[in-house]
Amino acid sequence: MTNSAIPYALPPKLEPDLADVHAYWQRLIRGQASNMPYWDDVTFSDLPALADRLMLATAFAKPERFRFEIVGKEISAHYGREFNGRFADEVDVNPPLDFFRSQASVTVESGAPTYFRSNDYARLLLPLWGEGHISMVLGAVVRI
Repeated sequence: MTNSAIPYALPPKLEPDLADVHAYWQRLIRGQASNMPYWDDVTFSDLPALADRLMLATAFAKPERFRFEIVGKEISAHYGREFNGRFADEVDVNPPLDFFRSQASVTVESGAPTYFRSNDYARLLLPLWGEGHISMVLGAVVRI
Protein backbone atom coordinates (compact mmCIF):
# COMPACT_ATOMS: atom_id res chain seq x y z
CA MET A 1 0.00 0.00 0.00
CA THR A 2 1.32 3.43 -0.88
CA ASN A 3 1.27 6.45 1.36
CA SER A 4 -1.05 8.81 -0.54
CA ALA A 5 -2.14 12.31 0.38
CA ILE A 6 -5.41 12.63 2.26
CA PRO A 7 -8.05 14.58 0.33
CA TYR A 8 -9.22 17.72 2.15
CA ALA A 9 -5.91 17.89 4.03
CA LEU A 10 -5.35 20.70 6.50
CA PRO A 11 -3.44 23.67 5.09
CA PRO A 12 -0.22 24.82 6.78
CA LYS A 13 -2.18 27.63 8.46
CA LEU A 14 -5.88 27.67 9.35
CA GLU A 15 -8.06 30.76 9.60
CA PRO A 16 -7.88 32.03 13.22
CA ASP A 17 -11.37 30.85 14.27
CA LEU A 18 -10.84 27.43 12.69
CA ALA A 19 -7.46 27.22 14.41
CA ASP A 20 -9.26 27.89 17.73
CA VAL A 21 -11.72 25.03 17.08
CA HIS A 22 -8.87 22.71 16.07
CA ALA A 23 -6.92 23.61 19.24
CA TYR A 24 -10.07 22.96 21.34
CA TRP A 25 -10.49 19.55 19.67
CA GLN A 26 -6.84 18.69 20.40
CA ARG A 27 -7.22 19.71 24.08
CA LEU A 28 -10.12 17.26 24.43
CA ILE A 29 -7.98 14.24 23.47
CA ARG A 30 -7.67 11.99 26.54
CA GLY A 31 -3.93 11.36 26.80
CA GLN A 32 -2.29 8.89 24.46
CA ALA A 33 -5.13 6.38 24.49
CA SER A 34 -6.69 7.95 21.41
CA ASN A 35 -5.80 10.30 18.58
CA MET A 36 -9.17 12.03 18.77
CA PRO A 37 -11.61 13.16 21.48
CA TYR A 38 -14.81 11.44 22.50
CA TRP A 39 -17.94 13.05 21.11
CA ASP A 40 -19.55 13.47 24.52
CA ASP A 41 -16.67 15.71 25.65
CA VAL A 42 -17.63 18.38 23.10
CA THR A 43 -19.61 21.30 24.51
CA PHE A 44 -20.45 24.26 22.29
CA SER A 45 -20.57 26.50 25.36
CA ASP A 46 -16.80 25.94 25.69
CA LEU A 47 -16.48 28.04 22.52
CA PRO A 48 -19.15 30.71 23.05
CA ALA A 49 -17.79 33.14 20.45
CA LEU A 50 -17.86 30.38 17.82
CA ALA A 51 -20.99 28.41 18.79
CA ASP A 52 -23.08 29.90 15.97
CA ARG A 53 -20.51 28.65 13.45
CA LEU A 54 -20.29 25.08 14.76
CA MET A 55 -22.15 21.91 13.81
CA LEU A 56 -22.26 18.37 15.08
CA ALA A 57 -23.24 15.46 12.83
CA THR A 58 -23.72 11.79 13.62
CA ALA A 59 -21.77 9.44 11.35
CA PHE A 60 -23.51 6.21 10.32
CA ALA A 61 -21.47 3.43 8.70
CA LYS A 62 -23.78 1.13 6.70
CA PRO A 63 -25.03 2.84 4.73
CA GLU A 64 -22.68 5.77 5.16
CA ARG A 65 -24.77 8.80 6.08
CA PHE A 66 -24.40 11.92 8.17
CA ARG A 67 -27.23 13.43 10.23
CA PHE A 68 -26.98 17.03 11.42
CA GLU A 69 -27.69 17.05 15.15
CA ILE A 70 -26.77 20.61 16.10
CA VAL A 71 -26.21 23.39 13.60
CA GLY A 72 -25.19 26.88 14.63
CA LYS A 73 -27.42 29.82 13.73
CA GLU A 74 -24.86 31.46 11.45
CA ILE A 75 -24.44 28.27 9.42
CA SER A 76 -28.22 27.87 9.07
CA ALA A 77 -28.57 31.53 8.09
CA HIS A 78 -25.82 31.23 5.47
CA TYR A 79 -27.46 28.07 4.15
CA GLY A 80 -30.88 29.71 4.11
CA ARG A 81 -32.84 27.50 6.51
CA GLU A 82 -32.65 25.17 9.51
CA PHE A 83 -31.59 21.58 8.92
CA ASN A 84 -31.12 20.14 12.42
CA GLY A 85 -32.12 16.47 12.49
CA ARG A 86 -31.84 16.02 8.72
CA PHE A 87 -29.44 13.77 6.87
CA ALA A 88 -26.84 15.42 4.65
CA ASP A 89 -28.20 13.56 1.62
CA GLU A 90 -31.66 15.03 2.30
CA VAL A 91 -30.63 18.68 2.07
CA ASP A 92 -29.80 20.64 -1.05
CA VAL A 93 -26.12 21.02 -1.81
CA ASN A 94 -25.65 24.74 -1.20
CA PRO A 95 -22.93 26.68 0.60
CA PRO A 96 -21.74 26.08 3.22
CA LEU A 97 -22.65 22.41 2.67
CA ASP A 98 -21.16 21.89 -0.78
CA PHE A 99 -18.87 18.85 -0.72
CA PHE A 100 -19.85 18.21 2.91
CA ARG A 101 -20.64 14.52 2.41
CA SER A 102 -17.38 13.75 0.64
CA GLN A 103 -15.37 15.73 3.19
CA ALA A 104 -17.16 14.04 6.10
CA SER A 105 -16.52 10.65 4.49
CA VAL A 106 -12.79 11.41 4.27
CA THR A 107 -12.82 12.63 7.90
CA VAL A 108 -14.30 9.33 9.06
CA GLU A 109 -12.19 7.12 6.79
CA SER A 110 -8.91 8.85 7.66
CA GLY A 111 -9.75 9.47 11.31
CA ALA A 112 -8.17 12.88 10.88
CA PRO A 113 -9.22 16.53 10.61
CA THR A 114 -10.15 17.75 7.13
CA TYR A 115 -10.49 21.18 5.53
CA PHE A 116 -12.46 22.68 2.64
CA ARG A 117 -12.27 26.22 1.30
CA SER A 118 -14.46 27.96 -1.27
CA ASN A 119 -14.44 31.55 -2.46
CA ASP A 120 -16.47 32.83 0.49
CA TYR A 121 -16.06 30.36 3.37
CA ALA A 122 -13.81 27.70 4.88
CA ARG A 123 -14.92 24.56 6.74
CA LEU A 124 -13.09 22.32 9.20
CA LEU A 125 -14.37 18.83 10.08
CA LEU A 126 -13.01 16.91 13.05
CA PRO A 127 -13.64 13.23 13.90
CA LEU A 128 -15.06 12.28 17.30
CA TRP A 129 -14.91 8.84 18.92
CA GLY A 130 -17.79 7.05 20.60
CA GLU A 131 -19.19 3.53 20.96
CA GLY A 132 -16.05 1.92 19.52
CA HIS A 133 -15.85 3.92 16.28
CA ILE A 134 -15.94 7.42 14.86
CA SER A 135 -19.53 8.24 15.64
CA MET A 136 -19.71 12.01 15.18
CA VAL A 137 -18.09 14.82 13.26
CA LEU A 138 -17.56 18.29 14.68
CA GLY A 139 -17.63 21.03 12.07
CA ALA A 140 -16.85 24.72 11.98
CA VAL A 141 -17.54 27.21 9.20
CA VAL A 142 -16.07 30.69 8.82
CA ARG A 143 -16.64 33.34 6.20
CA ILE A 144 -13.58 34.50 4.33
